[in-house]
Amino acid sequence: MLDKAEGALPLWLLTESKFRAWIKVQPRSVAAWLEAGGFKLKPGRVAVVPGPDGRLAGAIAGLPPKPDLWHYAHLPTALPRRAWRLASPLKPDAATDAVLGFALGTYAFTRYRKTEENFASLVWPRSADRALVERLVKATFLVRDLVNTPAADLGPAELAAAVRDVAKPHNATVTVVGGDALLATNYPLIHAVGRASARPPCLIDLTWGDPRHKKLTLVGKGVVFDSGGLDLKPSSGMLIMKKDMGGAATMLGLAQAIMSAKLKVRLRLLIPAVENFVGPNSFRPLDVIRSRAGITVEIGNTDAEGRLVLADALAEAVREEPDLLLDAATLTGAARVALGADLPALFSNDDMLADDILRHGREQADPLWRLPLHQGYRELLNSRVADINNAGEGGFAGAITAALFLAAFAGKAKSWAHIDLYAWNQKNRPGRPAGGEAMTLRALYALACERYGE
Repeated sequence: MLDKAEGALPLWLLTESKFRAWIKVQPRSVAAWLEAGGFKLKPGRVAVVPGPDGRLAGAIAGLPPKPDLWHYAHLPTALPRRAWRLASPLKPDAATDAVLGFALGTYAFTRYRKTEENFASLVWPRSADRALVERLVKATFLVRDLVNTPAADLGPAELAAAVRDVAKPHNATVTVVGGDALLATNYPLIHAVGRASARPPCLIDLTWGDPRHKKLTLVGKGVVFDSGGLDLKPSSGMLIMKKDMGGAATMLGLAQAIMSAKLKVRLRLLIPAVENFVGPNSFRPLDVIRSRAGITVEIGNTDAEGRLVLADALAEAVREEPDLLLDAATLTGAARVALGADLPALFSNDDMLADDILRHGREQADPLWRLPLHQGYRELLNSRVADINNAGEGGFAGAITAALFLAAFAGKAKSWAHIDLYAWNQKNRPGRPAGGEAMTLRALYALACERYGE
């Protein structure tokens, strides 16, 4: 993005109806040029416009009647690699969407190889909310980079270091309880899941903001790699398990945006960071573990580990009685079977909160879909020897039973939402390359701004 318009060529963003009006006021040579090339304006189409001397004089890009930010994401690669300025007048929200979509279209993960990809650049439109765009782009790129990083280079300690890096510019406090200290401080489920790895598990705890303000607590599943434990995944099931910390990455990106915006909130971020591995001290099927909340949990499946580490973190979160409690996790394949890769599943004990999140998801082109906390399925988690089993019996309603398991630890929160997300793009799309994705980040940030802004 550029600050100065000097040398930048005009870029017209046009719907089909606006294109018809635009072409009427252009020199005949422009219409002839477009006709000769067989150009028809449609969403996603781009065409360059020549000047009287035959040199590049501008470009046009097609939009649908009601565009969202993703309709601008192809522009950095579709336009000639030079500076552009928006020639079409846009209202502030539309200008902000245009710049945000454009900026997200420039993402590339470059940690392990140099990329020769270069992008067109855009001059900041005056009507765009620059601070908001920069905040969301920075948070999104942080999430994508973390999720895309292989587990060999992103263990629990490295995830804790990433939290410290985010905390430092905002003078946030970070404490980390790791290894056997988790037992001494009563986080037995986190310890059990992570103890088989050579890289010790930990609970990462960030706090920021005025203690007198309302409390917002974020919890993110930080399983840096999930082998399935003794209930070992097949090789195909492990291929993208570096993304199993996507909930933690998303909540860290959200925390960064909230702190950057200086929202009037007392923020807490809890990340149980573990590697679910196989070793001589792996936790086993049918083990019974007493959780931080005092609830005994029978292990029905060691590959249902995310809900275990979240349970201890949620128990700690509820202890403080926050105004709002949000958790995000790449929790179940069942949610993906039900809703696909693009729609995170939303569960909540607060109808107003759920409605607000869904509304912001629609407005931010960051959609979710609500599923029920159907109490009739709670019996599927019954155990013969403990208070609850971590794996639902029969294989039905897996996303719902996982959410009900969490509700046993978070359900006393006055306003709680659980988000079961994929944190991954299956394929390349403009602005959304295959790999890690910051799903729900914009929706939850808009919610936080609405509730805790000026």
